[in-house]
Formats: sequence, C-alpha cells, structure tokens
Amino acid sequence: MFVGLRMREPLVIAVAQPRCVSYDVAANAMTHAATVRSAGARVIVFPELSLTGYELDAPAIATDDPRLAPVVDACAEVGSLALVGAPVRGEAGRSHIAIVAVDGAGATVAYRKMWLSMTESKRFSPGREPVALNVDGWRLGLAVCKDIGVPQHASDTAALGIDAYVAGTLEKEEDAAIQDERAVRVARTHQVWVIVASFAGSTGGGYGQAAGSSSIWTSEGAIVARIGKETGAVARATLT
Repeated sequence: MFVGLRMREPLVIAVAQPRCVSYDVAANAMTHAATVRSAGARVIVFPELSLTGYELDAPAIATDDPRLAPVVDACAEVGSLALVGAPVRGEAGRSHIAIVAVDGAGATVAYRKMWLSMTESKRFSPGREPVALNVDGWRLGLAVCKDIGVPQHASDTAALGIDAYVAGTLEKEEDAAIQDERAVRVARTHQVWVIVASFAGSTGGGYGQAAGSSSIWTSEGAIVARIGKETGAVARATLT
C-alpha cells in the first residue's frame, strides 16, 4: 500500500500568444475565446495584461465585466481554464497587474503581481503573497513577468508545494534569452515544470515587437514545447 501518493490524470496545458489590440478588451476577449476553443488544453495560459495590452493607463477590469462573457462561454464549451492577464481594482483606489482565472462558471482574480517595475509601481500596488492554484490535483504556482527574475518569488511559491510554475510575461525581443535562463533556473532549482506565455507582436507601452517564444519546460529544464515570434500561435504539452 502506498501512503500519500496522489492519483491524478495528466494535465494538458497550453501557452498562447494572441494578437492584441491595445485597450480593446472586447476584441481581445473574442480572440482569447477563439484561442480557448482551438487550444485543445485543460489550462490555457496567456501573457501579462493580455486583455488590454501593455497599456498601464488602461482602466481596471472587474471580474463581472460583460466583455469577459465570450471567454467564459468558450471555457464552458470545452471544459478549460483560461489564465488571462488584466489590470484589476485594488484597495484605496490602487490597482494590480493580475492573473484572472476564467472558467465556465465565471472569472476570479487568481493572483496579483508581486514584483513591479518602477514604471508599473506609479499606478499599481504589488500583490501581498504567492499563490498556488489547484487544477485537477495539480498545483500551479502563479507568476507575472518580473516575478520570474526574483529568486525569492520562485522560492516562496515553490514552498506552497507546487507541481508547475506558470507565468504570463512580456519581454523585449532582445531579452528572449534572459527569459529562457530564468525559466530554466526555476525548473532546475525547484524541480517543477515551468510554463511561460510571452507576448508576441505589438502590445502597446512601447513594445513594437515583443519577444514571443512562449515555452514549456520540464522539471529538468528541457523545452518540450515552444512558439516562435508569431502572433496567434499556441503550443501545448502534457504534464505527467
């Protein structure tokens, strides 16, 4: 008899690089919905601020915003969970850069970015704590962009007993290799899968051409799925 062995099914997870229209939440939500339907995955991960583009003055999005309905409907149809990027409301008039978890029941704020750039901190407040999301018996630690470059964040998140470290990011084209180095470090240090959805194409905020290269790494730091620099692409892998 094996005590404490977790019996669970493999988890199919995808990373997406949607084409983005700055500030246009309705249009971007439609694109997200189409991606969810075509991805063939239980979990689909989108980049940082994927619903607005990297426009730091974009209004915060409420989880009951009717513009999210197409994503909710798509998740309901195919039984998926979408982890999308959006600005959300916080306390005392401040906002957060967040990961919003969307499924067939609706949307909830799953995680608030903890490590902000100097520019981001002028508008946004940092999240207070790391988060691990439970999906079908898998524990997914959540991160947004700069979080990945802070070893403390990965350590604190790994301490929650995660199986995978899941991030939505945005990097300049010339910084794609840095993103890879960070992901491999997290995978090997903490022996977890690393899943990074990285914006491609024009995203606003001065990013005329983002890095793309969304990827999935095993706990040994080996890439098992990768996209190039093109928008609209999806890559998936099965976590076992």
